[in-house]
Parts: sequence; structure tokens; C-alpha cells
Amino acid sequence: MAASLPVFQIPSLQGSPAPDPGTTRLRDSHGRIIHDLRVSITDRCNYKCVYCRTGELGAQYAELAIHEYLRLVRLFVNLGITKVRLTGGEPLLRRGLVDLIKELSGLRTLSGRPLDIALTTNGHLLEDLAKPLKNAGLNRVTVSMDAVDESVFERITRVPGSYTAVLAGIRAARHAGLSPVKINCVLLRGFNDDQVENFAHFARREDVIVRFIEFMPLEEGRLWTPEIVVPLREIVDRIGRVLPLRELPPNDPGETARRYTFADGIGEIGIIAPVTQAFCGACSRVRLTSDGKIRTCLFSQIDHDLYGRMRAGAADEELHDYIVRTINQKEARHHIGEPGFLKPSRSMVHIGG
Repeated sequence: MAASLPVFQIPSLQGSPAPDPGTTRLRDSHGRIIHDLRVSITDRCNYKCVYCRTGELGAQYAELAIHEYLRLVRLFVNLGITKVRLTGGEPLLRRGLVDLIKELSGLRTLSGRPLDIALTTNGHLLEDLAKPLKNAGLNRVTVSMDAVDESVFERITRVPGSYTAVLAGIRAARHAGLSPVKINCVLLRGFNDDQVENFAHFARREDVIVRFIEFMPLEEGRLWTPEIVVPLREIVDRIGRVLPLRELPPNDPGETARRYTFADGIGEIGIIAPVTQAFCGACSRVRLTSDGKIRTCLFSQIDHDLYGRMRAGAADEELHDYIVRTINQKEARHHIGEPGFLKPSRSMVHIGG
């Protein structure tokens, strides 16, 4: 039975006039057009994945009201954002999520098209919510899943029964039409890198796209070293020895994953390699944290307080100008592995994926 969903009265954005196509599009000082907004709606999480969270701490930052996220997202959409991805923490913990997606589905891009709305989740609560989320207007879902062996998975999440719940959520998402369902696996050498070949079989068996992600220095415990990273070339070679691969072209120039299919064309693997094959030159993303701060890069040392200005009474025009100025300062690239590299001021769970 589907979960009981609370109904919230929030200011509707549906039916609002389409923005003027001549409105300034977001572009940074390096010439990159920014069209992808990642919005964290909570930094709470119901998992305690050992590579992400070393302690028992819960939320560390405030959450905005749903209508406040809506106002901020609308500002970005009026500047050319075409894709919004809701993240966390774990976004399925957030009351009002279905209402938020329903309202976002009423927004239109500068070209008059509906927003592309996606969500990243650990999948634990997805079985009951997949259908309501789809009905509200969600287009796609990505599930974080770091092992296909049940015992390894539960050792990572430190939550009994988590593998069964996530697998049920993945299947429910696929059946609800939240396709293509993507699975994100963060690989750490000596920890879960023995799962690579099994994930290739899982992609074909479950009809999902599995994406391996090189481990980045974003964890709370500050355990990252270059030796822990499992690089793209090794992943491709290992899968190719079991199931031969051929590379696919990118879906768009700013895509983060290198794409591969199997020799028979059934199934897809993606590899996101920010450490060994950085893709910063084509970056089209900006992030909004759960407490309303703009982060221009995962590895930013500075948060830009958009919500603080809104709460102080700034009009939309002032907020619009602040966003444009902030994006203009977007970093050219990250500096992982270089002398003097500093880890970001927040860990991944407190930034949003």
C-alpha cells in the first residue's frame, strides 16, 4: 500500500506566465552555460554509509519551507535552468516532496518546455513513493547503491534489511515509469571494488543503467587517498573481460558519465571519473544547499547565501542579479591531487549530490 502523503498548502506556480526568452542566461566567466540545478531539500539521511558518515550526526543545516525552495528554483529557471535534480541527504525523508515536484512540473523553461525533474535517493523508501512521485511529475530517479551483494550492502549502510528495501524500490521505480532508472555506485579499493563485475550483470538483469563513480574527497571522516580510487580504465577493463563493452556517444556535451553498452547492445554502464578524467571544462551545474546557499562547485570553499538575502526582503530582481554575479565567479576546475588542495567546507551529505 502506498504511503500516506501529507497535503500542503503552498503558493502555486502553475499557470504563471512564461519568462521572456530574451532573459539573460546563466553563463560563467569561462564561457560555460549553466543549465543544471541540484537542489538539496534536507541533509538528513536514514543511512550511515561508512564511506560517507563516520559518526551518528544527523542534520547539521536548516531546511527551508517548500514554498521557499519553489521561489528560489523559479529564479534559476528564469535564468535558463532546464533541469532540476532534487537531492539530500535523503530527499524522500522530506515532508512535502510530492507537492514540491507537482509545483515544479508547472514551471516552464525559457523555451517554453517543461522542466526536466530528476531525483537522487538511497531508495530505502522508494517502493511506496515511486508511483506518487511519477504522478506528480518526476521524470527520472537515480538510486545510490554501492553493492549488489546483500551482506556487503548492509555492511556499508549499517542498516539491517536495507538491500531488500532498495531492490524493491528500484523495481517499483522502473514499473512506475521513472525511466531510465540509474544506479550510482561509489567504488573504494579494498572496500567494495569486488562488486564491479556483479554490477554489470545486475544492469542487464534489472534493466537499469549502472554508473560507477570514482571516490572523491567529500566524506566526513576525511579518509580519502589517491590509492583508494578505482579508475575508469580499470573498471572498463575488468567488465570487458566478462562482458565485452563498446563506448557510446554522450547524450549532451555537459554529461558527466562516459557511457558504454555491452557487445549485444543490451544494457548500459556509465563511469563518472572526476579524479582521473576530470570533466570540469564542460560543467553545466550549480548547487543549492538545503539551507539556501549557492555552491558553484562541489569543492567550493565558499557558500553564497541566497536564502539570507531572500529572507531579508530582497526582491526577485535583486536575487536575480545576485545569482548572475555568483555564477560568474564559478571555479574553472577542481584541484584534486594537486599540492595545496583543500577539501570542501562541507561533506557530500551536507552539500547535496
